[in-house]
Amino acid sequence: MHGELHTDILIAGGGIGGCAAALAVARAGYRAVLTEETDWIGGQLTAQAVPPDEHGWIERFGCTTAYRSFRDGVRQYYRDNYPMTDDARGQKYFNPGSGWVSPLCHEPRVALAVLEAMLAPYVSSGQLSVLLEHRPITAEILPGDLVAAVTFLNIRTGDKQTVSADYVLDATELGELLPLADVEFVSGSESQDQTGEPSAAGMPDPHNNQAMSVCFCVDHIEGEDHTIPRPAEYDYWRDFTPQLDPPWPGKLLDWNVPHPRTMEPLQYHFDPHGEPGRAFSGLWSYRRILARDNFLTGTFASDICTINWPMIDYLGGDLLSGSEEDKAGHIAAAKQQSLSMLYWLQTEAPRTDDGRGFPGLRLRGDVVGTDDGLAKYPYIRE
Repeated sequence: MHGELHTDILIAGGGIGGCAAALAVARAGYRAVLTEETDWIGGQLTAQAVPPDEHGWIERFGCTTAYRSFRDGVRQYYRDNYPMTDDARGQKYFNPGSGWVSPLCHEPRVALAVLEAMLAPYVSSGQLSVLLEHRPITAEILPGDLVAAVTFLNIRTGDKQTVSADYVLDATELGELLPLADVEFVSGSESQDQTGEPSAAGMPDPHNNQAMSVCFCVDHIEGEDHTIPRPAEYDYWRDFTPQLDPPWPGKLLDWNVPHPRTMEPLQYHFDPHGEPGRAFSGLWSYRRILARDNFLTGTFASDICTINWPMIDYLGGDLLSGSEEDKAGHIAAAKQQSLSMLYWLQTEAPRTDDGRGFPGLRLRGDVVGTDDGLAKYPYIRE
């Protein structure tokens, strides 16, 4: 089947930017259609399972009114629905996970609930339509390089839906309307000759893009064994050494990694539920999205953490070039890398007590809303 509809504004992509655009458009009185490839709006905060990584002044300035409402909404959601301790409830800038990557580390489903609530009045009135699991496949171009319509594939049913609009906004994670609309664009790094930038390379490299990752969430149940089946490509990833300049300090699956800013060797440590007060290198609390100590005793058996570390940065190819088959292959390989990271953590990772592995680590597919336990969509960085 092939449906057609018209709207004032089409927003292709339901990530953070797409949701912000939909909210602004609806508040301005326009009709809009918002599409999303997965079944969750929210992008990095939901389908990619990544808590925000922001500047240090976010609670004081550098934040839009709409984004402030979202942040307040996340904190209020916990206050309204979770049995919090009195201390946590009284914190103006409550951080559900007490993660040190951000002053607001939270569960993906909470972000989803808040975003849906912010858009709900406009959805209920019919002013905003949200088409989930819709991927753009073709674009119709008018003279003057105007995008008149985009056709989407309903991933679940196989049907096609064409949406025409007076204005089309590309809010997809990878700029997917650009090639469909035959728009000129570049990816990767440009050369010194092209830009005049003194630090640029001598030759352009369209494949020089920041690595993507397939994130996942875990908790830790002491005394239990939640080891996953050995991933098919575990031997490859366990022995993989990145070929980079400056050099990676050893194998990828190891606690020794380059410092994210200086690129000097840095040794991380990992100690579930045992890192209060430890410094920068504590990975358990890095992207922790739920800290059990913020809630009444017995509510949660464990903290919940997002695993998004340098060791799951996928270096085998980029998602901005190549065919759809190439893209799918890279995502499949990145998933194997992430599962191999988890298996290494469960079975071979060095412990501070000189032991090996943390079999109590439990993959939390329920937290990210998937059967395989991995995030719905790769984490697409800047």
